[in-house]
Amino acid sequence: MMKTWLTGLSATALLVLSACSDESAQSNELTAQSQDAQVKAQAQDNNKEIVVYTSRKEHLVKPFFEQFTAETGIEINYITDSEAALISRLKAEGERTPADVFITVDAGNLWLATQEGVLQPIESDALEASIPESLQDPENHWFGLTVRARTIVYSTERVKPEELSTYEALGEEQWNGRLCLRTSKKVYNQSLVAMMIARYGEEKTQQIVESWVGNLATDPFSNDTKVMNAITAGECDVGIVNTYYFGRLQKETPDIPLALFWPDQSEEGYGVHVNVSGAGITKHSDNKENALKLIEWLASEEAQQMFAGLNMEYPANKNVEPTEEVAAWGEFKADSTNLSKAGELQPAAVKLMDRAGYR
Repeated sequence: MMKTWLTGLSATALLVLSACSDESAQSNELTAQSQDAQVKAQAQDNNKEIVVYTSRKEHLVKPFFEQFTAETGIEINYITDSEAALISRLKAEGERTPADVFITVDAGNLWLATQEGVLQPIESDALEASIPESLQDPENHWFGLTVRARTIVYSTERVKPEELSTYEALGEEQWNGRLCLRTSKKVYNQSLVAMMIARYGEEKTQQIVESWVGNLATDPFSNDTKVMNAITAGECDVGIVNTYYFGRLQKETPDIPLALFWPDQSEEGYGVHVNVSGAGITKHSDNKENALKLIEWLASEEAQQMFAGLNMEYPANKNVEPTEEVAAWGEFKADSTNLSKAGELQPAAVKLMDRAGYR
Protein backbone atom coordinates (compact mmCIF):
# COMPACT_ATOMS: atom_id res chain seq x y z
CA MET A 1 0.00 0.00 0.00
CA MET A 2 2.90 2.34 0.82
CA LYS A 3 4.32 1.73 -2.62
CA THR A 4 0.97 2.42 -4.26
CA TRP A 5 0.61 5.66 -2.26
CA LEU A 6 4.09 6.83 -3.23
CA THR A 7 3.43 5.99 -6.85
CA GLY A 8 0.24 8.04 -6.77
CA LEU A 9 2.03 10.92 -5.05
CA SER A 10 4.75 10.89 -7.69
CA ALA A 11 2.19 10.96 -10.48
CA THR A 12 0.38 13.86 -8.85
CA ALA A 13 3.65 15.77 -8.43
CA LEU A 14 4.49 15.22 -12.06
CA LEU A 15 1.10 16.55 -13.10
CA VAL A 16 1.55 19.63 -10.90
CA LEU A 17 5.06 20.23 -12.22
CA SER A 18 3.84 19.76 -15.78
CA ALA A 19 1.02 22.22 -15.22
CA CYS A 20 3.40 24.75 -13.65
CA SER A 21 5.77 24.28 -16.54
CA ASP A 22 2.97 24.87 -19.04
CA GLU A 23 1.80 27.97 -17.15
CA SER A 24 5.38 29.26 -17.02
CA ALA A 25 5.83 28.68 -20.74
CA GLN A 26 2.55 30.43 -21.45
CA SER A 27 3.57 33.31 -19.18
CA ASN A 28 6.95 33.59 -20.90
CA GLU A 29 5.24 33.51 -24.28
CA LEU A 30 2.79 36.24 -23.24
CA THR A 31 5.67 38.31 -21.84
CA ALA A 32 7.58 37.91 -25.10
CA GLN A 33 4.49 38.88 -27.09
CA SER A 34 3.98 41.92 -24.86
CA GLN A 35 7.59 42.96 -25.30
CA ASP A 36 7.32 42.50 -29.07
CA ALA A 37 4.17 44.63 -29.09
CA GLN A 38 5.93 47.32 -27.06
CA VAL A 39 8.90 47.28 -29.42
CA LYS A 40 6.59 47.51 -32.43
CA ALA A 41 4.61 50.33 -30.81
CA GLN A 42 7.81 52.16 -29.97
CA ALA A 43 9.03 51.69 -33.53
CA GLN A 44 5.74 53.08 -34.80
CA ASP A 45 6.05 56.07 -32.46
CA ASN A 46 9.64 56.63 -33.55
CA ASN A 47 8.53 56.66 -37.19
CA LYS A 48 5.23 58.45 -36.68
CA GLU A 49 4.48 60.84 -39.50
CA ILE A 50 5.15 64.55 -38.90
CA VAL A 51 2.60 67.10 -40.13
CA VAL A 52 4.05 70.51 -41.02
CA TYR A 53 2.19 73.75 -41.67
CA THR A 54 4.46 76.09 -43.62
CA SER A 55 4.19 79.44 -45.38
CA ARG A 56 7.44 78.79 -47.25
CA LYS A 57 7.13 77.89 -50.93
CA GLU A 58 7.01 74.16 -51.65
CA HIS A 59 10.21 74.16 -53.73
CA LEU A 60 12.09 75.64 -50.75
CA VAL A 61 11.06 72.96 -48.23
CA LYS A 62 10.22 69.78 -50.15
CA PRO A 63 13.87 68.76 -50.85
CA PHE A 64 14.71 68.96 -47.16
CA PHE A 65 11.65 67.06 -46.03
CA GLU A 66 12.53 64.31 -48.51
CA GLN A 67 16.14 64.23 -47.28
CA PHE A 68 15.00 64.05 -43.64
CA THR A 69 12.73 61.13 -44.48
CA ALA A 70 15.53 59.35 -46.35
CA GLU A 71 17.83 59.67 -43.34
CA THR A 72 15.36 58.92 -40.54
CA GLY A 73 12.51 56.94 -42.10
CA ILE A 74 10.05 59.47 -40.68
CA GLU A 75 7.50 60.61 -43.25
CA ILE A 76 6.46 64.27 -43.50
CA ASN A 77 3.07 65.48 -44.64
CA TYR A 78 2.95 69.24 -45.21
CA ILE A 79 0.46 71.96 -46.01
CA THR A 80 1.50 75.31 -47.52
CA ASP A 81 -0.47 78.54 -47.17
CA SER A 82 0.00 82.13 -46.03
CA GLU A 83 1.23 82.61 -42.47
CA ALA A 84 -2.01 84.38 -41.46
CA ALA A 85 -4.17 81.56 -42.82
CA LEU A 86 -2.08 78.89 -41.10
CA ILE A 87 -2.11 80.66 -37.72
CA SER A 88 -5.89 81.07 -37.99
CA ARG A 89 -6.21 77.40 -38.89
CA LEU A 90 -4.14 76.32 -35.88
CA LYS A 91 -6.33 78.44 -33.59
CA ALA A 92 -9.54 77.06 -35.06
CA GLU A 93 -8.36 73.44 -34.90
CA GLY A 94 -7.15 73.71 -31.32
CA GLU A 95 -6.53 70.30 -29.74
CA ARG A 96 -7.82 68.62 -32.92
CA THR A 97 -5.00 69.95 -35.10
CA PRO A 98 -2.93 67.36 -36.95
CA ALA A 99 -0.02 69.84 -37.18
CA ASP A 100 3.21 69.20 -35.29
CA VAL A 101 5.50 71.90 -36.71
CA PHE A 102 4.91 75.47 -37.92
CA ILE A 103 7.45 77.02 -40.31
CA THR A 104 7.23 80.59 -41.59
CA VAL A 105 9.26 83.65 -42.55
CA ASP A 106 9.92 86.82 -40.52
CA ALA A 107 10.23 87.09 -36.76
CA GLY A 108 7.08 89.21 -36.73
CA ASN A 109 5.03 86.24 -37.94
CA LEU A 110 6.72 83.86 -35.51
CA TRP A 111 6.06 86.32 -32.66
CA LEU A 112 2.40 86.54 -33.69
CA ALA A 113 2.08 82.74 -33.64
CA THR A 114 3.50 82.78 -30.11
CA GLN A 115 1.09 85.52 -29.00
CA GLU A 116 -1.84 83.61 -30.47
CA GLY A 117 -0.89 80.62 -28.33
CA VAL A 118 -0.36 78.09 -31.10
CA LEU A 119 3.26 77.22 -30.24
CA GLN A 120 4.85 75.56 -27.22
CA PRO A 121 8.29 76.11 -25.63
CA ILE A 122 11.10 73.91 -26.93
CA GLU A 123 13.82 72.39 -24.77
CA SER A 124 16.84 71.53 -26.91
CA ASP A 125 20.53 71.73 -26.07
CA ALA A 126 21.31 71.20 -29.77
CA LEU A 127 19.29 74.25 -30.85
CA GLU A 128 20.65 76.40 -28.04
CA ALA A 129 24.19 75.49 -29.06
CA SER A 130 23.75 76.22 -32.77
CA ILE A 131 21.29 79.15 -33.04
CA PRO A 132 22.40 82.58 -31.69
CA GLU A 133 20.27 84.03 -28.90
CA SER A 134 19.19 87.00 -31.03
CA LEU A 135 17.67 84.59 -33.58
CA GLN A 136 15.41 82.71 -31.18
CA ASP A 137 12.38 83.48 -29.06
CA PRO A 138 13.39 84.51 -25.50
CA GLU A 139 11.10 81.76 -24.17
CA ASN A 140 12.09 79.25 -26.90
CA HIS A 141 8.75 79.08 -28.71
CA TRP A 142 10.62 79.33 -32.04
CA PHE A 143 14.14 79.16 -33.46
CA GLY A 144 15.54 80.79 -36.59
CA LEU A 145 16.57 78.44 -39.41
CA THR A 146 17.78 80.83 -42.13
CA VAL A 147 18.81 84.48 -42.09
CA ARG A 148 18.25 87.25 -44.61
CA ALA A 149 19.60 90.79 -44.35
CA ARG A 150 17.41 93.75 -45.30
CA THR A 151 19.97 96.16 -46.60
CA ILE A 152 20.66 98.96 -49.08
CA VAL A 153 20.95 98.23 -52.81
CA TYR A 154 22.35 100.84 -55.18
CA SER A 155 23.15 101.55 -58.83
CA THR A 156 26.83 100.97 -59.53
CA GLU A 157 26.51 103.37 -62.47
CA ARG A 158 25.22 106.39 -60.55
CA VAL A 159 26.21 105.85 -56.91
CA LYS A 160 29.56 105.43 -55.21
CA PRO A 161 29.52 103.23 -52.09
CA GLU A 162 31.31 105.92 -50.06
CA GLU A 163 28.20 108.10 -50.50
CA LEU A 164 26.20 105.66 -48.38
CA SER A 165 26.32 105.17 -44.61
CA THR A 166 23.14 104.37 -42.64
CA TYR A 167 19.47 103.59 -43.15
CA GLU A 168 18.44 106.98 -41.80
CA ALA A 169 20.87 108.76 -44.12
CA LEU A 170 18.64 107.76 -47.05
CA GLY A 171 16.43 110.61 -45.87
CA GLU A 172 19.13 113.23 -46.47
CA GLU A 173 18.87 115.87 -49.18
CA GLN A 174 21.31 114.16 -51.56
CA TRP A 175 18.83 111.29 -52.06
CA ASN A 176 15.83 113.48 -52.83
CA GLY A 177 13.98 111.95 -55.77
CA ARG A 178 16.45 109.05 -55.88
CA LEU A 179 14.99 106.56 -53.38
CA CYS A 180 12.71 103.59 -54.10
CA LEU A 181 10.98 101.48 -51.45
CA ARG A 182 8.70 98.49 -51.22
CA THR A 183 5.24 99.03 -49.76
CA SER A 184 4.86 99.42 -46.00
CA LYS A 185 2.15 96.73 -46.12
CA LYS A 186 4.76 93.96 -46.28
CA VAL A 187 5.95 92.50 -43.00
CA TYR A 188 9.63 92.85 -44.01
CA ASN A 189 9.43 96.64 -43.85
CA GLN A 190 7.23 96.55 -40.76
CA SER A 191 9.91 94.51 -38.98
CA LEU A 192 12.66 96.89 -40.14
CA VAL A 193 10.80 99.90 -38.73
CA ALA A 194 9.90 97.97 -35.55
CA MET A 195 13.59 97.28 -34.92
CA MET A 196 14.36 100.97 -35.52
CA ILE A 197 11.78 101.83 -32.85
CA ALA A 198 13.61 99.45 -30.51
CA ARG A 199 16.85 101.37 -31.17
CA TYR A 200 15.75 104.99 -31.42
CA GLY A 201 12.23 105.25 -30.00
CA GLU A 202 9.09 106.24 -31.90
CA GLU A 203 9.74 109.99 -32.26
CA LYS A 204 13.12 109.67 -33.99
CA THR A 205 12.00 106.68 -36.07
CA GLN A 206 9.00 108.62 -37.38
CA GLN A 207 11.30 111.46 -38.42
CA ILE A 208 13.47 108.97 -40.32
CA VAL A 209 10.50 107.36 -42.09
CA GLU A 210 9.06 110.77 -42.98
CA SER A 211 12.40 111.73 -44.52
CA TRP A 212 12.35 108.55 -46.63
CA VAL A 213 8.86 109.34 -47.87
CA GLY A 214 10.01 112.85 -48.77
CA ASN A 215 12.82 111.43 -50.92
CA LEU A 216 10.77 108.85 -52.85
CA ALA A 217 11.20 108.96 -56.61
CA THR A 218 7.90 107.16 -57.15
CA ASP A 219 5.13 105.38 -55.24
CA PRO A 220 6.25 102.32 -53.25
CA PHE A 221 6.45 99.04 -55.19
CA SER A 222 4.72 95.75 -54.39
CA ASN A 223 7.95 93.76 -54.07
CA ASP A 224 11.74 94.01 -53.81
CA THR A 225 12.39 92.82 -57.36
CA LYS A 226 10.40 95.75 -58.73
CA VAL A 227 12.47 98.11 -56.57
CA MET A 228 15.68 96.77 -58.13
CA ASN A 229 14.23 96.85 -61.64
CA ALA A 230 13.32 100.51 -61.11
CA ILE A 231 16.91 101.26 -60.09
CA THR A 232 18.36 99.55 -63.17
CA ALA A 233 15.82 101.43 -65.33
CA GLY A 234 17.02 104.75 -63.91
CA GLU A 235 13.81 105.62 -62.03
CA CYS A 236 15.80 105.84 -58.80
CA ASP A 237 19.32 105.14 -57.56
CA VAL A 238 18.99 103.43 -54.15
CA GLY A 239 16.54 101.20 -52.30
CA ILE A 240 16.15 98.72 -49.43
CA VAL A 241 15.75 95.00 -50.19
CA ASN A 242 16.19 91.52 -48.75
CA THR A 243 19.50 90.03 -49.80
CA TYR A 244 18.06 86.86 -51.33
CA TYR A 245 16.00 88.89 -53.82
CA PHE A 246 19.23 90.52 -54.95
CA GLY A 247 20.84 87.07 -55.18
CA ARG A 248 18.09 85.73 -57.41
CA LEU A 249 18.31 88.72 -59.73
CA GLN A 250 22.10 88.53 -59.84
CA LYS A 251 21.90 84.83 -60.69
CA GLU A 252 19.60 85.58 -63.63
CA THR A 253 21.67 88.57 -64.79
CA PRO A 254 25.27 88.29 -63.51
CA ASP A 255 26.31 91.66 -64.94
CA ILE A 256 23.36 93.61 -63.51
CA PRO A 257 24.60 97.10 -62.49
CA LEU A 258 23.55 96.78 -58.84
CA ALA A 259 25.42 96.14 -55.60
CA LEU A 260 24.64 95.72 -51.91
CA PHE A 261 25.79 98.12 -49.21
CA TRP A 262 25.98 97.21 -45.52
CA PRO A 263 24.75 100.19 -43.43
CA ASP A 264 25.44 101.08 -39.80
CA GLN A 265 28.87 99.45 -39.73
CA SER A 266 30.65 102.07 -37.63
CA GLU A 267 31.78 101.20 -34.12
CA GLU A 268 28.72 102.89 -32.63
CA GLY A 269 26.38 101.62 -35.38
CA TYR A 270 23.73 99.01 -34.66
CA GLY A 271 24.59 96.95 -37.73
CA VAL A 272 22.53 95.58 -40.59
CA HIS A 273 18.91 94.64 -39.92
CA VAL A 274 18.53 90.86 -40.25
CA ASN A 275 15.49 88.63 -40.07
CA VAL A 276 14.79 84.90 -40.18
CA SER A 277 12.68 82.09 -41.39
CA GLY A 278 12.05 79.86 -38.41
CA ALA A 279 10.10 77.02 -36.86
CA GLY A 280 8.27 76.01 -33.71
CA ILE A 281 6.39 73.01 -32.35
CA THR A 282 2.62 73.45 -32.32
CA LYS A 283 0.96 73.67 -28.91
CA HIS A 284 -1.20 70.58 -29.42
CA SER A 285 1.27 68.38 -31.29
CA ASP A 286 0.88 64.69 -30.39
CA ASN A 287 4.24 63.93 -31.98
CA LYS A 288 6.54 66.31 -30.14
CA GLU A 289 9.54 63.96 -30.19
CA ASN A 290 9.68 63.68 -33.96
CA ALA A 291 8.76 67.34 -34.40
CA LEU A 292 11.84 68.26 -32.38
CA LYS A 293 13.95 65.83 -34.41
CA LEU A 294 12.93 67.65 -37.59
CA ILE A 295 13.69 71.15 -36.27
CA GLU A 296 17.03 70.03 -34.83
CA TRP A 297 17.88 68.38 -38.15
CA LEU A 298 16.99 71.54 -40.09
CA ALA A 299 19.34 73.47 -37.79
CA SER A 300 22.15 70.92 -38.16
CA GLU A 301 25.29 71.75 -40.12
CA GLU A 302 24.41 69.24 -42.82
CA ALA A 303 20.94 70.66 -43.48
CA GLN A 304 21.93 74.30 -43.02
CA GLN A 305 24.37 74.20 -45.91
CA MET A 306 21.54 73.08 -48.18
CA PHE A 307 18.67 74.93 -46.56
CA ALA A 308 20.23 78.39 -46.67
CA GLY A 309 21.91 77.85 -50.02
CA LEU A 310 18.73 76.91 -51.88
CA ASN A 311 17.22 80.40 -51.43
CA MET A 312 20.54 82.27 -51.21
CA GLU A 313 20.05 83.01 -47.52
CA TYR A 314 22.52 82.94 -44.63
CA PRO A 315 22.65 79.92 -42.30
CA ALA A 316 21.19 80.57 -38.85
CA ASN A 317 23.61 77.99 -37.42
CA LYS A 318 26.62 80.02 -36.35
CA ASN A 319 28.96 77.14 -37.19
CA VAL A 320 28.01 77.06 -40.89
CA GLU A 321 29.49 79.31 -43.57
CA PRO A 322 27.27 80.81 -46.28
CA THR A 323 27.50 79.58 -49.85
CA GLU A 324 30.19 80.98 -52.14
CA GLU A 325 27.68 83.21 -53.97
CA VAL A 326 26.33 84.70 -50.73
CA ALA A 327 29.79 85.08 -49.18
CA ALA A 328 30.84 87.10 -52.24
CA TRP A 329 28.58 89.95 -51.06
CA GLY A 330 31.02 90.56 -48.20
CA GLU A 331 30.94 90.33 -44.43
CA PHE A 332 28.95 92.66 -42.21
CA LYS A 333 28.08 93.41 -38.61
CA ALA A 334 24.47 92.44 -37.92
CA ASP A 335 22.11 94.06 -35.43
CA SER A 336 22.18 91.81 -32.36
CA THR A 337 18.88 93.05 -30.88
CA ASN A 338 16.64 90.05 -30.21
CA LEU A 339 14.25 89.63 -33.14
CA SER A 340 11.26 89.19 -30.86
CA LYS A 341 11.18 93.01 -30.86
CA ALA A 342 10.22 92.88 -34.54
CA GLY A 343 6.93 91.30 -33.51
CA GLU A 344 6.42 93.05 -30.20
CA LEU A 345 6.75 96.50 -31.82
CA GLN A 346 5.09 95.64 -35.13
CA PRO A 347 1.71 97.22 -34.27
CA ALA A 348 3.50 100.44 -33.30
CA ALA A 349 5.53 100.29 -36.53
CA VAL A 350 2.40 99.95 -38.69
CA LYS A 351 0.78 102.96 -37.03
CA LEU A 352 3.99 104.97 -37.28
CA MET A 353 4.39 104.32 -41.01
CA ASP A 354 0.79 105.35 -41.58
CA ARG A 355 1.34 108.61 -39.69
CA ALA A 356 4.48 109.23 -41.74
CA GLY A 357 2.57 108.83 -45.00
CA TYR A 358 4.46 105.68 -45.96
CA ARG A 359 2.00 103.55 -47.89
